[in-house]
Amino acid sequence: MKITIERAALLRSLGHVQSVVERRNTIPVLSNVLLRAENGELSLTATDMDLEIVESVPADISRPGSATAPAHTLYDIARKLPDGSQVELDASGDVLTLRSGRSNFKLGTLPVDDFPQMTQGDLPHRFSLTVAALKGLIDKTKFAISTEETRYYLNGIYIHATKPKAGETAALRAVATDGHRLARVEVALPEGAEAVPGVIIPRKTVLEVRKLLDEAADSIELQLSDTKVRFAFDSITLTSKLIDGTFPDYERVIPAGNDKTLEVDAKLFAAAVDRVATISTEKSRAVKLALGHGVLTLSANSPDAGSAMEEIEVVYEQSALEIGFNSRYLLDITAQIESGVAKLQMADSGSPTIVRDAADNSALYVLMPMRV
Repeated sequence: MKITIERAALLRSLGHVQSVVERRNTIPVLSNVLLRAENGELSLTATDMDLEIVESVPADISRPGSATAPAHTLYDIARKLPDGSQVELDASGDVLTLRSGRSNFKLGTLPVDDFPQMTQGDLPHRFSLTVAALKGLIDKTKFAISTEETRYYLNGIYIHATKPKAGETAALRAVATDGHRLARVEVALPEGAEAVPGVIIPRKTVLEVRKLLDEAADSIELQLSDTKVRFAFDSITLTSKLIDGTFPDYERVIPAGNDKTLEVDAKLFAAAVDRVATISTEKSRAVKLALGHGVLTLSANSPDAGSAMEEIEVVYEQSALEIGFNSRYLLDITAQIESGVAKLQMADSGSPTIVRDAADNSALYVLMPMRV
């Protein structure tokens, strides 16, 4: 294999694929990127056995062929080369030579045949989503993904097509929960997604896709089966295994009888929570909300740091209520409120609270209270 490619194009593609490669690997070839040159394009592939990303980029090919090379090293070299430079990659035997200007690098390669390929398989469900819709589904749920490995079925975003009740329209819904908070967001059901099975997309896949979306064109094609998902756009294809588990019946967690409603400016509220939480203990991050007619008093106490209290004006007309929350969880949720007004629906100090964007019914958040 011998090719010449612009440094910017190589760097951009390597930046996309090398982030899939784990820093430590028991299988040496998984630290490498597979380079394949043919038909005027250089194809770069990286995998961790659960997730595979393939990107094609135009290149001047002198000799077609393929090779594998250390992904992070190759990326670091490309990153440090001068802007606008041309890069020559020449693979022969078990060495990849990289030349650019007066720079010359020789990298060890591993056999192409050792590089694992994700079996293609049939992905029967196919539909398209706009970049904005997919960003919304990910951004408004990813903060609630659990990182607790024992409950592995919560380590991703659950996506499924809703079965609408009378008067409702079908939607594509994304849900994430870690047992303390839950995020549920939906978009209009795209054509072709009607029979989509409920699937759990792993956290790493979600984060890799989200990084790529910032450079994506107008729409993303998704393909799904019971075991895999594929995202395709521009010249990038990302294929991932799904989490093999059953997502809990999240509808049971969403309370129905919360009759106390608070409306508050989300930014003012978040800033006040953040200030008061400075005093709360590092472990619990607890903040108490005391609600009265038209006023909310936030407070925190710590045996070591002292106490804090702040009052803000709110819209609240029901009976007085005191309830405590983990401040970090509160801030994560209020950060998703785009209209400026957060709406909290509560029942009592021991029951889950619903948080919504007052101007957007497509997203719903549930937050468990804590004793303070």
